[in-house]
Amino acid sequence: MRRIFQQAFGLHFLGNTSVRTKLLLVALVPFLTVLPILFSLISYWGVAYYDRLLTFKVSSDLTVAHEYFIHVREKIGLDVSSLGESHPFVMSVRDGDHASLQKMLLEKNQVLGLDFLNLLDVNGRILASSSGVSRTLGSSNAHWPVVRSSLQGEKSTGIDIYSEEQLRAISDKAVRQAYIELVNTPNATPTKKTAEKSGMIIHSATPVRDTDGTLLGVLEGGTLLNQNLGFVDTINSLVYADGSLPEGSGGTATLFIDDVRIATNVRLFGNKRALGTRASQIVRNYVLNDGKTWLDRAFVVSDWYISAYEPISDSFGNRVGMLYVGYLEAPFRQAKETAIALLAGLFTLIGMGGVYFSLRVARDIYGPLTSMKRTMAEVEQGNMSARTGGTQTRDELGTLSHHLDELLDTVQKQNAELKAWGDQLDRKVIERTIELEKTNKLLVKAQQQLVLAEKLAAIGEITAGVAHEINNPVAVLQGNLDVLRDTLGAAATPVQGELRLMDQQIHRINTIVTKLLQFASPGEFAGYVEAIAVDEVVVDTLVLVRHLLNQSNIEVVHNRHATLAVHINRGELQQVLINLFTNAVHAMKNGGRLTIESRDWIDDAGARGVTINVIDTGAGIKKEDQARIFDAFFTTKRQGGTGLGLSISYTLVARYGGTITVKSEEGVGTEFTVRLLA
Repeated sequence: MRRIFQQAFGLHFLGNTSVRTKLLLVALVPFLTVLPILFSLISYWGVAYYDRLLTFKVSSDLTVAHEYFIHVREKIGLDVSSLGESHPFVMSVRDGDHASLQKMLLEKNQVLGLDFLNLLDVNGRILASSSGVSRTLGSSNAHWPVVRSSLQGEKSTGIDIYSEEQLRAISDKAVRQAYIELVNTPNATPTKKTAEKSGMIIHSATPVRDTDGTLLGVLEGGTLLNQNLGFVDTINSLVYADGSLPEGSGGTATLFIDDVRIATNVRLFGNKRALGTRASQIVRNYVLNDGKTWLDRAFVVSDWYISAYEPISDSFGNRVGMLYVGYLEAPFRQAKETAIALLAGLFTLIGMGGVYFSLRVARDIYGPLTSMKRTMAEVEQGNMSARTGGTQTRDELGTLSHHLDELLDTVQKQNAELKAWGDQLDRKVIERTIELEKTNKLLVKAQQQLVLAEKLAAIGEITAGVAHEINNPVAVLQGNLDVLRDTLGAAATPVQGELRLMDQQIHRINTIVTKLLQFASPGEFAGYVEAIAVDEVVVDTLVLVRHLLNQSNIEVVHNRHATLAVHINRGELQQVLINLFTNAVHAMKNGGRLTIESRDWIDDAGARGVTINVIDTGAGIKKEDQARIFDAFFTTKRQGGTGLGLSISYTLVARYGGTITVKSEEGVGTEFTVRLLA
């Protein structure tokens, strides 16, 4: 079986390899193979997950923009239908007072902020218009689907593209507003057009009925979206509010006719908007030709953005434009590259430290073995005076070397005595030979026990050594990070996120080192339990989170009713309270009240203790989430949450016989109860 295993894994050549080579392989192979593979896997998974997060965010941003676009369309449709159903307007239409209707349409057009309002007869011909252009009177708009729906009795709102001639029928102002000169854009689809003259209209129509339900006509209205900068600026402010993106990035929103930007806050340079620039050919084909939603990075005017494009269809069902939102990719790419570089540096430091330490340990093991091997070879050749000379190490190998020398001394002395006695002491020689055989058996057994003990001790030494070697560079990193922060002062503000990330990773390394040291010397890390007053710990903990409370404008109420002392590690109780206070602050983003109440309790069995209630007036926890709130890695926070805080707190309290329970109601608040034994 051993031979089959060696052949299967290509290890058959190790059978004749020296112990030194084997030790070197054991020391170096994990660091030269496992660490690079682990780094590659972590980097690949991390980058892939990071890219998915960016795509998910821009997808949610597009959803917000889409819903706002629908909201604007519905509002215009509601304004038009409200006017068309109003009693004064219906009476004016029934009376056929076109002059009065013309005046009313003009006034309502200005109040509602529309670009035009038309009254059509039952055949779709214009009877009166807010534009006041007489040449439009009598012309038919029945070819528009929204108008046809209203002529059939159904109000309708949609998107329509008006040609230059159709815009001129509305007003010369509409023609000027729609006119946008095209700007030469790299990667765009080739075109001979020099300007965009069409207009994208939010087009709405509603039937006008008499009191008895008779159709009197149709009220038609619309808003021109070309160069409607307020529309895209509102989308941008909704999707990319202040603080929603990291420093250096910026959100943008754009409305397209075909692939031409007709309303955008993307800048060409300075404050000049990129009106008339065009989307890249690959995006145009994907969205307008194939009718799909683009969720990926894309080159926008002059830089790369994490982008989302969705097609816009007119009332005829044709894809006529696109809605776009996106944010600058560069800061996210830089953060990703920095994280990978830091990870590579950390793995390199760990690998170099591990290799150095392993080589030192291997040398300490190989030295005594070489000395004993050389001594035994000389003894086999008849040199009974050969000795190892001992070693400077005091481990099992050093002890074994000293025992070997002592054994050789004993054997040499016994051989001298045997030669002196000669044949007369045959019986004693036989007895001595039997004793030597027993001694040899004991030596073999002792050697086996020593090898086992040496392996166990080596594990402990390697663990303690690895922890020691990691602590040194981590201490240097933390020290230099503090010096860097103090030296830069306010200049460190742009990289505070990276500095905090480095602090977090250094803290994570320290946690791992502490666990390694606990493995090597578990008795040195036991928690110290003392009798403490919980309200004193609450006061100390509130000081630690005071900066968070001040930032969120949270009022703190501390009701002290507990008189009993509880037996628990003070630091671990403080860790639990910090986690509960921090969660409460995060739940009250717009301010609120944090109430901490302490009370004594005693049950029917005579057990006593203290309860600590932490009550907030935040958003509350969903009912379906309350059953999983203490599960490891479960979190309701979209960003920044690991899902470990409440799980660790629950474990810490349970260690001392206590419990944590939760009550919560959405929109009202949450109450956590910590129950401790006295």
